[in-house]
Order: sequence, then C-alpha cells, then structure tokens
Amino acid sequence: MSVEKSSKAARGTVQCDNSSFSLLKANDFMAENIRKTVKEKNILLINITSSAGSGKTTLMQETAKRLKDKLKMKVLVGDLETERDADRIKEAGVEALQIVTGGICHLEAQMVWQAMDQIDLEGVDLLFVENVGNLVCPASFDLGEDYRVTLIATTEGDDKPKKYPRMFLTSDLMLVSKCDLLPYLPFTVEAVTKDARDINPDLEVMEIASTSGQGIDEWCNWLLAKVKEKQEAKAVTA
Repeated sequence: MSVEKSSKAARGTVQCDNSSFSLLKANDFMAENIRKTVKEKNILLINITSSAGSGKTTLMQETAKRLKDKLKMKVLVGDLETERDADRIKEAGVEALQIVTGGICHLEAQMVWQAMDQIDLEGVDLLFVENVGNLVCPASFDLGEDYRVTLIATTEGDDKPKKYPRMFLTSDLMLVSKCDLLPYLPFTVEAVTKDARDINPDLEVMEIASTSGQGIDEWCNWLLAKVKEKQEAKAVTA
C-alpha cells in the first residue's frame, strides 16, 4: 500500500446529519494540510488507536527504547485529562507532547495541527499520534496519517472487530497486544484475525506483548521499513 493515499475516512460509508458532515469536511481539510506538511518534511506519521487500556503507551515506551538511537521520533499523546502518558514516554527518552481534549473522546486534525506547531519537526523521521482510547469516534477522523495502527488487547475479547467494524476497516495494521496473557484468557488470535480480515482483507496482523518483548522487534522493523520507504519515495521525486 502506498504511503500516499486519500483520506482513510473515505473507505467506509458515513451516515450523519449536516452538522456532522460539516465537521468531518473541515477535519478532512486540516488532515490534508497535515499530510502535505509531513510529506514535505519527509516524516512518517502513524496514528495509534485502540480501546482504553490496550497498551498503547507501554508500546510507545518500548518503541522509543529500541528506535531512539536509530531515527528521530516524537509522540503526540491524546487524553481527556492529565499529562501522565506523555510523561511516561519522555522517561523513555523521546520527546512527547500531551494533547488534553477536555472531554472530547477523539483527536481531530485541528488538534494535531496545533500540536505540531508546538514541537520542532526539523529532522524528525517518525511522528506518532497516540489517539484517545476509543474504538468508535477516532475511526471517523482522518489525522493526515500515513498509516493507522490499531491495538486489540487479548483482555478485551476477540469479538471486537465485528462490533466496531469501521475502526478495523480504516486501519492498515492490527497489533494483537498482551499476547503473553493468551494462556489465561478465552481469546484466540485466529478468531480476531478472521473477523478483522472479513472486514478488511488487506489488514496486516502482528502479535505483541510489550512487557515481555514478544513481537516488538518485528513491529520496530515494520516501522523502519515504512520510514525508509517514504524517504526513498521522497528522494525519487526530489
């Protein structure tokens, strides 16, 4: 899949009233500005989505530890309140900026655009947006990302893709997290993968466990490959 692509929100059908449509239209306008900016600056932008408690921040910490000496990365973190997750990522040695939504259950492109203006993007190879923990609202809001990555934790149950299909339809990669707990839970990777690929046949799937390190090297290699792919594409068109 090319890193240059149109709004992910266009993959599914949105049924909404006029006010909701106007909101999404305005969001898509800002998302395109973000997409153009990261393209010009040669930055790979990854939107990380999931339910609350699936392990996004722990994954960001482990990713930072492995990649901070290989490329320059920064993280924008969305939460309703507190700066705790950004603080955790900073402790791993990577710059992070908290976006406090004040009760809004998702990040919008305008929020990301304003946050990007508050950090130095010069020389950045990889920019993560850790979205608010929610499988519903974030699915409808394009943030100008190159790839959307969704975590599904083994503690959530393997029936979530069919319950929240739009999120998996608009994702490029599904990370099955907390796989070290599989022996103790009524969850099968085969079942969640089948349901997710019924919705999105092109969806990539990886199994990870951030606390044990399972699959984290594979995940980091995926990121390095995507960064290289985007940089090489930029070099060809320069």
